[in-house]
Amino acid sequence: TMRASFFITALVLIISGVTVASLVQTNSGDVVVSDVRLHSDAGALSALLYRPESATAATPAPGILAVHGYINSRETQSGFAIEFARRGFVVLALDQTGHGYSAPPAFAAGFGGPAALKYLQELPFVDIDHIGLEGHSMGGWAVQMAAAAMPDAYQAMVLEGSSTGTFGAPEGTSTTPRNLLLVFSLFDEFSQLMWGADVPAEIVSTEKLKTLFATSEPVVPGKRYGDRNAGTLRQLTMPPVTHPGDHLSRAAIGDAIDWFADLLGAPNAIASGNQIWYYKELATGAALIGLAMLTFTLIAGAIASFFSQVQTQAPKQIVTTARLQKLGVATTLTSPIMLFFPIQTVANLVLPASSFLPQQITNGIWLWAISVAAVSLLILYISTRGQSLEGSGLIVQRRVIATALLLAISCFAVLYAVVLATEYIALVDFRFWVVALKRMSGVQFGMFLIYLPLFTAFFLALSASLHVTADRTRPLGSAMRQNALLLSSGFVALIVVQYVPLISGGTLLFASQPLLTIVAFQFVPLMAFVGCVTTYCFYRTNNLYTGAFLNSLLVTWYMVAGTATQAVPFWL
Repeated sequence: TMRASFFITALVLIISGVTVASLVQTNSGDVVVSDVRLHSDAGALSALLYRPESATAATPAPGILAVHGYINSRETQSGFAIEFARRGFVVLALDQTGHGYSAPPAFAAGFGGPAALKYLQELPFVDIDHIGLEGHSMGGWAVQMAAAAMPDAYQAMVLEGSSTGTFGAPEGTSTTPRNLLLVFSLFDEFSQLMWGADVPAEIVSTEKLKTLFATSEPVVPGKRYGDRNAGTLRQLTMPPVTHPGDHLSRAAIGDAIDWFADLLGAPNAIASGNQIWYYKELATGAALIGLAMLTFTLIAGAIASFFSQVQTQAPKQIVTTARLQKLGVATTLTSPIMLFFPIQTVANLVLPASSFLPQQITNGIWLWAISVAAVSLLILYISTRGQSLEGSGLIVQRRVIATALLLAISCFAVLYAVVLATEYIALVDFRFWVVALKRMSGVQFGMFLIYLPLFTAFFLALSASLHVTADRTRPLGSAMRQNALLLSSGFVALIVVQYVPLISGGTLLFASQPLLTIVAFQFVPLMAFVGCVTTYCFYRTNNLYTGAFLNSLLVTWYMVAGTATQAVPFWL
């Protein structure tokens, strides 16, 4: 009965979450959202096209190109796209090159910006005299590349957490970009990269920003500079959020709404404070929770039906000292955090993106994972030295290992089918903020097969370190909570120590690591989930392999589909 209610709850969360998300995304049917492909010099690009029903060839509407930042995807811009489309704008939310379903490599073809602007301009229901460009972070550089390629094809621009003159983007002047709103948050982690200021609030005094605003004095947030008719209008706003927080900020989104409504003219006059995008965010977040819950019902159902042979005899307790047990717990808690920044920094040098391992972020996380695994195995070896591991759950028959692999693949296949069906039916993915699970493109699936065995090694080591010497008398629920906290709490601590100085008016504690700090946010729910899966599977099967295989399948999928591809894979 409990299993049935858990399964029903999971389905309710998924179905209701996807339904609400679709209704919000389409503004209850007033906006048609479609998955489109367009051509660029780097290959095919993907995008979501939001077309209000009122936008036709007879009554063309203003258009907006909206572009996400680094290691994000087109759905990350949904808060902006939903609100723009509600107000009658046609919105093209692009997957940058090497991101989402767009062809690799990342950074190519002006990040995809020029091709996307050309596509938007050629749509018959778009008013080409009223086109705006909006980009977050690296997406800001993409729209600036589009503006440089087609300087007369847009009338206004919004940069969210971005800058001019960075990573190939044109230098900003008093006349370019045209009619610019800069939304740069008070706690933006990238103030040094973007504007040369260690403290975000101090960008107002940088020569770079003052040059852009054609003033010799510090730029005043909220004040308008220049002349809209000359295309030199400028304004800075600074919402009290972080760099990725722009996507969850009513103020950041509202500022962009007001700017385009004023500069381009909104066909539907809806106040900028009237926003509904967060209902979609909450709905897809609920669906993501439902998908996580479904994972456990699939495991239980598979064991009870086709894969009962995966169960072995109750493993024996491996005896170790209390001191070594504490050492193992401390190592599991601290080594992932101590190694998180250093190993991934080294990975940029020793394991750069290549045709065989094409994703730089995934390479760094894999090298970090293997390093953590090596430390864990060393502590496990010390703790079990001189003891037989027979019957511990680590050494089992090959038939059991094969069954565990088939069970994991079966559960993975069902979860993937749910995500695939959801995207094709409703054009939404499973996400909350920067934590997102979506289907893989064909290119990404090839990378998935390459990275999968690499991550499997880590999860086998992790399962062994968590369970071989653990207390077997602890109830399942208690053990799941303990291991979820053990794997995720270190990342919580890392985020706290990084952000307390920033929120207090300074910089990140490790100011050189803004990107990896933002990546660390994902590891809080991800590692908690991993801890729950490996513990549940161990208690239900008495072996380490079922949970390790399933975690490797799910996390490799999550990683490959959710980051950037910096190199062209060798099979393309």
